[in-house]
Amino acid sequence: MGLRLLAVGAAVPGQPVSNDAMAALVDTSDKWITTRTGIRTRYFCRDEKNADLAYRAALDALIHAGVAAEQVGVLLVSTFTPDHMSPTVACELRARLGLPEDTVVFDLNAACAGFLYGLQTARQLLLASSRPYALIVGSETLSRVLDFGDRSTCVLFGDGAAAVVAELATDSPFYWLGGSRGDAGGFLYCGGLWDKAKDEAPSVVHMQGQEVFRFAVEIIPYCIEGLLQKAGLQLADIDYVVCHQANVRIIQHVVKSLHARPEQFFVNVQRYGNTSSASIPLALNDMWRQHKLKPGSRVICVGFGAGFTWAACLFTW
Repeated sequence: MGLRLLAVGAAVPGQPVSNDAMAALVDTSDKWITTRTGIRTRYFCRDEKNADLAYRAALDALIHAGVAAEQVGVLLVSTFTPDHMSPTVACELRARLGLPEDTVVFDLNAACAGFLYGLQTARQLLLASSRPYALIVGSETLSRVLDFGDRSTCVLFGDGAAAVVAELATDSPFYWLGGSRGDAGGFLYCGGLWDKAKDEAPSVVHMQGQEVFRFAVEIIPYCIEGLLQKAGLQLADIDYVVCHQANVRIIQHVVKSLHARPEQFFVNVQRYGNTSSASIPLALNDMWRQHKLKPGSRVICVGFGAGFTWAACLFTW
């Protein structure tokens, strides 16, 4: 049983924050950020909550899909920056959207690979659902877990949300793979809640960029080749590859290693920065609005993140 994506929607807060604006906060420059990452702008929340972004993105997707609230049987929110540990973003979102109370809802955390874990999980849950549609949301407010004195991390990330509406489909093959390697070295992590007893400050993102780069440029080709083998296809048969938008250098390295066509790999990290689990659906939303996604388009998506987690899928639009 395959999975068909019917529509996408997205939401970002406020106005874009330029590299020059970041240079006013930390010792950096537009040239330093752009040449090393490809990022030119990102978005940061002020008063918005994670659930606010998730709601706007989800509603946008439902409207574009022409799907009513009472037709949704599964709602998943991929995030590692929820507004509360409990209740979940998904619980609040279900109520705000007016979905039926017996809708399956929960938050899912697989870091930057989370949205793709969400697609596969929703696919399985729809098999047992009495209603035909699933709503899968990637929503992050990373600005709340950034150290704005650390130029190696704070310039990389942004806030945003995006969502897709999906349904089961026998005529739309869906291939998926995923896994986790472990990160004993602590190369990419965001710790737990504030420890009152130890009087420790709220947690922030920590990252050793070179180690993450090495992992990414290894796992992306592994995922792409694995999916192509499952589907019996060649890379030339794929219309677009959508990698997690962390750093343009990672994508360029993968293109070179696979001897691929650069235009085959969609890139929008320059607009949003690294938005973790919102990254891939934000890319799909931009592609849809730019009329790149057409009926029959074959798309591979690859996500990788803290854990180290990874996931990838191949679907036909």
